[in-house]
Amino acid sequence: MSRNEPHGRVEALWVKRAHRGPMDERERVTLVEGRGVEGSADQGRARQVTIIEQEVFDRISDVVGEEVDPALRRANILVSGVQLEGRRNHILHLGTCRVELVGETRPCHRMDEAVPGLRDALDDEWGGGAFGRVLTGGDVRVGDVAFVSSPSHDDPS
Repeated sequence: MSRNEPHGRVEALWVKRAHRGPMDERERVTLVEGRGVEGSADQGRARQVTIIEQEVFDRISDVVGEEVDPALRRANILVSGVQLEGRRNHILHLGTCRVELVGETRPCHRMDEAVPGLRDALDDEWGGGAFGRVLTGGDVRVGDVAFVSSPSHDDPS
């Protein structure tokens, strides 16, 4: 992202307190370097943080014929104004935190359990979001600035 492009925004945050358990919405989460979201059942795994785009959920609501709550995707962070598709190895800046985008998160069968047709609707163009590892930890809040930079230009100053 160049400095001339507008920044995105953190729209929502969730913590998964148990595997296959409910997602707890939060106004603030703490990212722990090399671990993930503090208090999350997935800490320290390959997918330390999962991120989805608000614009994807705006689009797929038309596809499945009903409004889809982004919390159903079971990700940790919802951003707007940030494109995740094709950004493997790029750096996602969330306030003062940095997350390396490692890969695409593929939607699973649980999506169709929530909303019929949701899995297929999310299966295109990184619609299921991205996962990453925490490079720089700290607090992330709803409303924080979010943007992506290339791996060689990750210093926003």
